[in-house]
Amino acid sequence: MINIYKSVDDNLFTLKEIEDGAWISLVDPTPEELEFVEDELDVDIDFLRAALDEEEYSRIEIEGDQKLILVDIPYLDDEDEEHPFYSTLPFGIILAGKNIITVCLKNTIVIDQFEKNSVRSFYTFMRYRFVLQLLFKISKRYLLYLKQIDRMSTNIERQLHKSMKNRELIQLLDLEKSLVYFNTSLKGNEVVLNKMLKIDAIKLYPDDEDLLEDVIIENKQAIEMATIYSGILSGMMDAFASVISNNLNIVMKMLTSITIVMAIPTMIASFYGMNVRWLPMANNPNAFWIIMVIAGALSLVAGVILTKKKMF
Repeated sequence: MINIYKSVDDNLFTLKEIEDGAWISLVDPTPEELEFVEDELDVDIDFLRAALDEEEYSRIEIEGDQKLILVDIPYLDDEDEEHPFYSTLPFGIILAGKNIITVCLKNTIVIDQFEKNSVRSFYTFMRYRFVLQLLFKISKRYLLYLKQIDRMSTNIERQLHKSMKNRELIQLLDLEKSLVYFNTSLKGNEVVLNKMLKIDAIKLYPDDEDLLEDVIIENKQAIEMATIYSGILSGMMDAFASVISNNLNIVMKMLTSITIVMAIPTMIASFYGMNVRWLPMANNPNAFWIIMVIAGALSLVAGVILTKKKMF
């Protein structure tokens, strides 16, 4: 899908043709759309395709007057409302002539915020400021998702206190996997941000430098949070794996104790159910009731002993 936007005063308009100062947003573009942008702006096709490979790493590339800034953007797959999954996707920002191009495999909330013109001081013709605003919103989105992951892990922790199933552990495993993705992507983004401070090809005004420093600070904070949460989750999974095993052992111990108590009357009844002579009280008319009392008493004694040993 291709959308073309341009800022006029404080309004964002959708265009049908590419103009100077326009923003071209490509989301999971078709080969025809890529070819259209390549022909219109004479953009290196490899720049356009870079963000469409999920295995691409964060970097900056410069070819003549064209610049590619490739970072990882957080993505929330919330199709399963009870069990959302967090991941990252490559996000390409291309500066070509007087235009800016963004490329991503999926439409994310960050892109949606700019398309709805809900970002303050956002103008498509201020290309370098636009790049920094994109990077700032990406870092903020990482922080927001990290807080959501922390809340989810806390809720799962409460469930694990009384759980004997693997469902909660699998959810924690998915959250830990998300944190690994986040940590790796954030560190790759950090390299790109630090490089932007050093290279002269990225023109930054004083206000832009302050904004870039804010982006770097937010990114570092996100890295620290991801590292801390990952360590907590790893320890929590080990601890609760032991808790689940212990809960299962308690149940098995209780079932074993019940089996022992029930085995006593069963054993006595088995003796008297045999077709043999000379059993005690074999000819006593009250034998059934006497045996029942003896069996019940023995079961009661066994139950008391097991209870004192905290088997129940």
